[in-house]
Amino acid sequence: MNRVKLDHIDRNILHDLQDEGRITNVDLARRVGISAPPCLRRMRALEEAGYIRGYHAELDPMSLGFNVTVFAQVGLDSQAEPDLVAFETLVRGWPEVRECHMLAGETDFLLKIVAEDWETYQRFVTEKLTAAPKVSHVKSALSIRASKNQPGVPVDINEPA
Repeated sequence: MNRVKLDHIDRNILHDLQDEGRITNVDLARRVGISAPPCLRRMRALEEAGYIRGYHAELDPMSLGFNVTVFAQVGLDSQAEPDLVAFETLVRGWPEVRECHMLAGETDFLLKIVAEDWETYQRFVTEKLTAAPKVSHVKSALSIRASKNQPGVPVDINEPA
């Protein structure tokens, strides 16, 4: 994957796409101050270089029946790389786990889990999570509400080229 040296226009493209992934190429080009064909070429170059990993729709969990979000701190009884990788591989197959982060410190993994209700989450913990190989403990924190949910990274559009 070849990295593209980001100039002001590239940073503006990334900024605007991150805020509004469904923007048309014509509108994006207008916003960043170039014509549509070079804008599309730049977008493709940013995708190929790995700056843009994909596009998605943000869904409302509650509208789809997922009324509970829980952050689970998971500890394993082994931090050997094969055991860590095996746990990550297992977690990828659980659709209720929406994020998985390996941490430094006393917690090995932080999982963001969605469920229809508390009972469904408890069943997931007892039947899947604590039953998983090498899991030694799970500490759950129920999310009461999210006051900020902004995916991505802060793209500085004012940084000099």
